[in-house]
Amino acid sequence: MKKAEMLEHWQGIEPDQKIKIGVVPYKHQGSTYAEDGIRITGSREFIDSVLSRLKDLLNHENGSTRLQVNYQESKDRATGAPLGSYNAYIQVHERGGEAKMVNAMFGNGKNIISRGY
Repeated sequence: MKKAEMLEHWQGIEPDQKIKIGVVPYKHQGSTYAEDGIRITGSREFIDSVLSRLKDLLNHENGSTRLQVNYQESKDRATGAPLGSYNAYIQVHERGGEAKMVNAMFGNGKNIISRGY
């Protein structure tokens, strides 16, 4: 899509939709690059401002799915030196059958974050 097409498409998207993120299947093997996910890069202030708009994703940390998250400072590939910028990654993964069963038995299926798990 060229820039003008992309901007027109973006402008035409209905605002404030529920985020429709696909779940990475339990025991998925190999790369998850082709799976639904969010990558945000830049300053902490920028990343945090974007995360503030994505809070409904926190509902996926529950008895049947979990959030796979990573938030860290970016490093130079050659030297490993910190770059002063950050990266955050978010994906939703399906929990295994045993975890689902335990969460259902002990009432942890609603919202695990609120309980500190």
